[in-house]
Amino acid sequence: MLDAGLSRRGFFAAGAALAAGLVTAGCGVANGNSSDRILDPHAAADPATAPARLPAATVSPDAVAAKYAGRQPQGWGMDLDGVVTGFNATGKQFAVTFDACGGPGNNDIDENLLAFLQAQQIPATLFLNKRWIDANPGRAGQLAANPLFEIGNHGTAHCPLSVNGRAAYEIKGTASPQAAVDEVWGNHQRITALTGRAPRFFRAGTAHYDDVAVAIVKDLGETAVGFSVNADFGATATAAQVQNNMTAAKTGGISLAHMHRPKSGTGAGMLAALPALKSNGFQFVHLP
Repeated sequence: MLDAGLSRRGFFAAGAALAAGLVTAGCGVANGNSSDRILDPHAAADPATAPARLPAATVSPDAVAAKYAGRQPQGWGMDLDGVVTGFNATGKQFAVTFDACGGPGNNDIDENLLAFLQAQQIPATLFLNKRWIDANPGRAGQLAANPLFEIGNHGTAHCPLSVNGRAAYEIKGTASPQAAVDEVWGNHQRITALTGRAPRFFRAGTAHYDDVAVAIVKDLGETAVGFSVNADFGATATAAQVQNNMTAAKTGGISLAHMHRPKSGTGAGMLAALPALKSNGFQFVHLP
């Protein structure tokens, strides 16, 4: 079972030096976080503060948008209740995830990285943006058919998920509950058509949410996902920095990196980091 982590921002090696120059690149984020408290996302919510999740069979995007019309957010960021940053591990387990952001300059594929994951039989969750899928429909279909990979939802237009247009790294967020629903649901439908099953997990563009948007994701039948290790700072880190950042991996953690920039340091850094973690006793698993 996945756990929703109320996490704190963490300091990763090289993070402070990188942050100023890396915040606007790619779809990643500039700061890592590390879980210091793990919560159960399926625990009963306080009805006075949290809406009930709609049963999967009765999800209506229009009803979800109407439910949150006029609701004002009280929280913003990557470390909110309901955003999963870790899981209850069995043994020394760790989940690697890769985003494909899509859009101008972001529709490429790091085939060397994907080939490495397959050769080493390292399972991963691939968060694909709808624009990336539309630019690479054949390859997306191949990835979806490979049981080594689970396809996650990285949004329709790669927006921070908000209900009032709040931006992250100069990328404007969705401006209303309806826009937040559309950002999730447009790609939900695309992935469902691609894979034959609905995606379980959603990661917003820039990994930023407000608390109303997190509730919207839940009511649409998906789980909002963050990370505990920011491996590549939006595919702008060098290979050495990626390798060093991954040394922050902890049991039950989730790494964030990118698979759409083959000329970045991400692939080479991961090719060095993942075998080292495996040698250190880590087992790589899908998000539970």
